[in-house]
Amino acid sequence: QVQLVESGGGSVQAGGSLRLSCAASGYTISRYYMGWFRQTPGKERDGVACIDISGGRSSNADSVKGRFTSSRDNAKNTLYLQMNSLKPEDTAMYFCAAATTYGSSGNCRDVKYWGQGTQVTVSS
Repeated sequence: QVQLVESGGGSVQAGGSLRLSCAASGYTISRYYMGWFRQTPGKERDGVACIDISGGRSSNADSVKGRFTSSRDNAKNTLYLQMNSLKPEDTAMYFCAAATTYGSSGNCRDVKYWGQGTQVTVSS
């Protein structure tokens, strides 16, 4: 059974940092591009970061450039998102995803697996 499980979300004040993790089981992430998406109630799910299979190339949404960094450890079957200088507008449910197409602007395409999400809340 394939699973992606996010962790590391929580509540933080503006300017703070959080590190999200996404642990995969049932398959190896080294076969997929991996991405982070976020969604707020009533809105579409938007790509935040996309990282290639080796981890040597990544793209970010314009709204998070210079603040968020994605990384992966294929040996640990885990994806990470380091979020610094958080803003209230970063408040959302964050999802990790395994995809078959790399995307620019943080938007991995052709997602094959989704995690269940972890909530990030940034207060001003």
